Amino acid sequence: MATLSDIINIATSGLQVAQTGLNVVSNNIANVNTAGYVTEVANQASVTGNGIGDGVTTTSITRATNSYLEQTNYAAQSTAAQASITASLLSQAQTLLGDPTPTGSSSGSTATNSFFNSLDTVFSSLTTVAANPSSSSELAAVNQVSTFLSNAQTVQSGLKTLTTQSDQQISTDVSTANQLLSQIASLNSTISQTSVAGQDPTSAQNQQASLINQLSTLVGVNVTTGSNGVVTIRGSDGTLLANGVSSATLSYSVTGGVGSISVTPAESKISTTAQISSGQLGGLLNVRNVQIPGVASQVAQLVNQATSQLNAVANSYSSVPAPTSLSGAKTGQSLDADLTGFTGQTTVGVVNSSGLLQNQATITFDSNGDGGGSVTDGTNTYSFTDGNSFLSSLNSALGSSANASFSDGALSISATGTNGVAIADSASSPTAKAGQTFSTFFGLNNLIQSNTVTNTNTGLTASSQSGFPAGQTISFALTSASGQPLNTITVTTPSGSTMADLLSALNSSSTGVGAYGAFSLSSTGQLSFTANSGSGVNLAVASDDTGNTATQTSLSTLFGLGAAQQISASNSYSVRSDIADNPSLLQTATATLSTGVNTTVLAPGDTSGADALSQAGDTSLSFSAAGGLSATTTTLSDYAAQVAGSIANTSSEASSAASTATSLATEAQSRLSGAEGVNLDSELVSLTTYQQAYNASARLIQASSDLFNTLLTMTGS
Repeated sequence: MATLSDIINIATSGLQVAQTGLNVVSNNIANVNTAGYVTEVANQASVTGNGIGDGVTTTSITRATNSYLEQTNYAAQSTAAQASITASLLSQAQTLLGDPTPTGSSSGSTATNSFFNSLDTVFSSLTTVAANPSSSSELAAVNQVSTFLSNAQTVQSGLKTLTTQSDQQISTDVSTANQLLSQIASLNSTISQTSVAGQDPTSAQNQQASLINQLSTLVGVNVTTGSNGVVTIRGSDGTLLANGVSSATLSYSVTGGVGSISVTPAESKISTTAQISSGQLGGLLNVRNVQIPGVASQVAQLVNQATSQLNAVANSYSSVPAPTSLSGAKTGQSLDADLTGFTGQTTVGVVNSSGLLQNQATITFDSNGDGGGSVTDGTNTYSFTDGNSFLSSLNSALGSSANASFSDGALSISATGTNGVAIADSASSPTAKAGQTFSTFFGLNNLIQSNTVTNTNTGLTASSQSGFPAGQTISFALTSASGQPLNTITVTTPSGSTMADLLSALNSSSTGVGAYGAFSLSSTGQLSFTANSGSGVNLAVASDDTGNTATQTSLSTLFGLGAAQQISASNSYSVRSDIADNPSLLQTATATLSTGVNTTVLAPGDTSGADALSQAGDTSLSFSAAGGLSATTTTLSDYAAQVAGSIANTSSEASSAASTATSLATEAQSRLSGAEGVNLDSELVSLTTYQQAYNASARLIQASSDLFNTLLTMTGS
């Protein structure tokens, strides 16, 4: 049986609970427009004593959360941030390349603000030389080649800047993520202590939810909440980022041109690579590791192939008058290795300023390609078996009219006095090695020069000496199709000295890259890596301490291994210095060296070379897979169109994806706010309920007071 004191206790507890409820409602209404605020709920329970009701109490104040909608919102925010940064960076990359569409209103107008247009203009300017040879047209053509190469270097520089920009943003985001994780863990401690003490933890929980939402824009997260309100956060790949009062530490580094984020758990000093594929960090990593290198590789292939083709044509012709000296390109190998594999016949001619042949030396290589052969001056024949005897024989045949030398991996031939040097292959038996003529292989009459090895058609075969001593090392960074680091493998050059031995070491499944793909040597001596089918694995050179015995050229430089090396080569080109200074040295004519000494072998007005150069863009060439474009055989002009279309489509798709992701993120946030945010109608109902409960408790206290006074009066007290 309840006593008067019990009734007063019940009424008092009702007042307290109603007051707490009113405070919660007041707080909710005050935060109706506060972003990220979650409606608070006062949870009540009855109190009993000895089986008799003894009032009511507020057991806790909690947030009206919806874990499903919260996780959906985190995922949507992460996707939107990833798509947004991807679209932004790819848009900047496309801007660097320019708009490939024609400008102007007429159907015949052409684009003037596109990198790709500068290549078209190269060929059109050479067509003008062929149709109207003059000093001005030759100057315009040479300048246009320079413009194309300069534009390519500007594009590559811009793409490199985007990579640097991405690196800086990743470092900033990693620092921000570490701060957020530390704050989230600290709030975990506050929430736990507050809950244990029976106090209201919702303020700390709201702060924590806001921090988690910020974190989700940087990296995809999976959040679980324990019974004590403490959250555990894992990355989208399952990596533990925050647990209780401890948080992991993220760090960013670049190895072999590949950026990666490592995570170190609070309770461990062992770092592991985090497979981050969502959030702004996921977008940044993908763009800097995959998208930008892909565009750069496409541009490099276009430039390298255009340069190779223009040089191949240029080496088949000569200027009028011929240049006094032909300084070859670096081959990266010894002269012995360079000569091995050659067959056929070519002639080095010394020509005066009037085009009359003064002397000639005809080189005939043995048909077995052993690097031996003979040189004749028309009267005497000089045999050679290696590089040293080749130079001796060639110089003997040239006599005092010219001199040949080989230094730092480059062959040079210089005429004496004011005479010039021209080279022409035999029409019936042209020289050939790795699909190149003698002059082309050595780059003797290149239109475009470089200060490094750029001709990766080495002509080496499996049985050739590799030239790399045992014990040297090269490291490869292997990444997934999405740019995530997989492994770094260091290969040591073997004791075997042939290319077959080197290939075996590179492709070893235990100490080489055999688990991911294989290196192979093409018929022209190109060394390339092919990933296992369907794996999408990419290979980059992380470090290279190799150097061949002849020129100290590294393995990656000699064979152009990895996109970085190919991009570096494309950035090294310039118009040959003597041609840049004197455009009349443009290779516009055919040298007919077969007619004999004291005959005219170079004719002024001959534009056969200019015509051939103008058509260089129409030759079908082989392009390797790069940046989403499959390996293909096509012309330079068509490949340029493919590259332009590829970056335009990728950028457009990224922009559309960003718009869609942003809309979905807005919708997810709206639905979450609708479920967790303050509903004024519901709060009005709660306000009325608590007011009525408060009034009822107050009336019960008043009734108890009146009853107590009545009892006092009845007892005469």
